[in-house]
Amino acid sequence: MTDYRRSAASRRQRWYGTKKHIKKVLGWRLPHVAMRAAVRVLAPQIRATGRLPAPAALPEVVGRVDGVEYVMRDPARCVIAKELYWGGGRRPQPADDLAVRVFAAAARQATTLFDIGAYTGLFTLVGTAVNPTLRAHAFEIVPDVYQALVDNCVRNRVLHRVTLHHTGVGDPAATVMMPARTADSALPCFYSSRLGFPDGVPVEIVALDTFTDQIPPNSSVLLKVDVEGTETAVFEHGQKFLAAHRPDILCEVLADADTERLADLLDPHGYRYHLVGEQALAPASRLVAHPRFRDWFFTTRSPAELAALGIPVG
Repeated sequence: MTDYRRSAASRRQRWYGTKKHIKKVLGWRLPHVAMRAAVRVLAPQIRATGRLPAPAALPEVVGRVDGVEYVMRDPARCVIAKELYWGGGRRPQPADDLAVRVFAAAARQATTLFDIGAYTGLFTLVGTAVNPTLRAHAFEIVPDVYQALVDNCVRNRVLHRVTLHHTGVGDPAATVMMPARTADSALPCFYSSRLGFPDGVPVEIVALDTFTDQIPPNSSVLLKVDVEGTETAVFEHGQKFLAAHRPDILCEVLADADTERLADLLDPHGYRYHLVGEQALAPASRLVAHPRFRDWFFTTRSPAELAALGIPVG
């Protein structure tokens, strides 16, 4: 297996070793002030991407959704916390912000949340912030990122309502290798079982079906799935779970996703497909990857039921 970190794609992503050094300098106080001033005058559109460095000395940021607040630590390393810094507490890209607001609306009536591919816990924190009785399961496979997830749950005082899993969700016959330490300029948000790390540590994969009987009857279940292209494995080994609970699902669908196979796994359970746009969900008769927007909301709810939850549908 080829080590992803030695691949051409990885070297480009790291700017051939210069990225973390440039970001480090721009995170210092005076260079950061100068960068903010330059961006404001010369390229204000860059600010809206949320990709610029955050101050190195800033310990945490406050996120906001529909009047509720939560905290994310270490914006200098966490991609999502950095976005919240530049977005004033919200994700600066409109479609990303709408995904958070749709998820918050669904979480308000949910009893159980499964955050699959949790990264540092944005959706776990949003769900537990808007719903004080919500119980959550959060899954993350990268050791460094998992530690940040733990820290965020501790900081938000929700550890008693969140079960943290240093495991992946998919084919239980598989085991993935993840690097014990990451050398990237930020905590990686794109690592998956499709990448190779031969010298990494083994991480277990569990089936979603494992949790079918662990949820009380008549529960309202919410899923977030962001697994960098391995979502079909999640649902292939989650058919009993889907049949039993019909969860609402916020799912990332990348441009190269096998949407035909994904639809084959979801259609038998009565799911409708909605693309998350910039202002509202867009109903779709077929699940087809979009060249610009990557988040989809899968649900068995009717348009009237979504409207009652406060979820905008175009």
